[in-house]
Amino acid sequence: MFKIACYGVRPNEVPFFQSLNKYNYELTLVEELLTHQNIQTAQHHDAVLLRGNCIADRQNLSKMAEYGIKYVFTRTVGFNHIDLEAAAEYKMEVARVPSYSPNAIAELSLTLAMMLLRNTAYTTNRTSFKNFIVDSQMFSREIRNCTVGVIGTGKIGLTEAKLFKGLGAKVIGYDVFESDAAKEVLEFKSLDALLAESDIVSIHVPYFPGKNDKMINAEFLSKMKEDAILINTARGELQDNEAILEALETNQIGAFGTDVFANEKDLFFKKFSPWQALPDPTVQKLVDLYPRVLVTPHIGSNTDEALANMVETSFENFNEILTTGKTANAVELPVLA
Repeated sequence: MFKIACYGVRPNEVPFFQSLNKYNYELTLVEELLTHQNIQTAQHHDAVLLRGNCIADRQNLSKMAEYGIKYVFTRTVGFNHIDLEAAAEYKMEVARVPSYSPNAIAELSLTLAMMLLRNTAYTTNRTSFKNFIVDSQMFSREIRNCTVGVIGTGKIGLTEAKLFKGLGAKVIGYDVFESDAAKEVLEFKSLDALLAESDIVSIHVPYFPGKNDKMINAEFLSKMKEDAILINTARGELQDNEAILEALETNQIGAFGTDVFANEKDLFFKKFSPWQALPDPTVQKLVDLYPRVLVTPHIGSNTDEALANMVETSFENFNEILTTGKTANAVELPVLA
């Protein structure tokens, strides 16, 4: 029987792995992410199935090679947590999940934006302390009187645009590729025009290392409305945390919601005591600006539909490669000299 060690499997995800296991793989479900400390749990398996922030660097892949593991698959779109050069050297196969429910990310983006627009985090925080006085901070605009700018109008961005349009907002977009499907929902603008006009700016851009690092920088932020809301549920590497902090502190922008940070493995999925400082002082200052800043710990894909998509596609990836020797979702490995 084909044995797979699956990492980062939360308790609520266990029934999905079990019910969707139509190929009857022998699954070892490990709640912890794969680390240098627990790599030994991969022994006696044929494959591993990772999630984001698992460590599949050269050190761990070397151990997997010793264990006879040939398949290093991830149930995520991104695969930058896997050392592809080492995988090629050890003649391993790598595969990913190229897409899953776009509604999962889009709904979170909309939720963060609406919470900041209607000041619901601020208000419910006060009422949780039995303060029911209505103050000026609770006054808000209606979304139908706002312009929402979506940067990146692929599947996720377009889904969010449809959701906002359904609520009555004016939706504009920016993308290097202006699809016909998106043109039916929103009006494309230049990036500068979008930033100048939008009350809410939502980011859905893929991250290309070395090309669009920290695209949300001081110049970007200076072009936004002073009371605008910025939302990033794409990648943490796209945002310059220091520039965002300064923009908030100087009231260059109104509020910020994010599901991502760069180097988030040092922060997310860990519990810090109230008196502990976070590893990154800038992130600490951003978190301290709650409820003007809302942070979720990379939960965009943490929905029933998205999880089912990830698990089903991963199991299909394994079945394809075992029965045909290849999978359509294979990650291309570098050619070794």
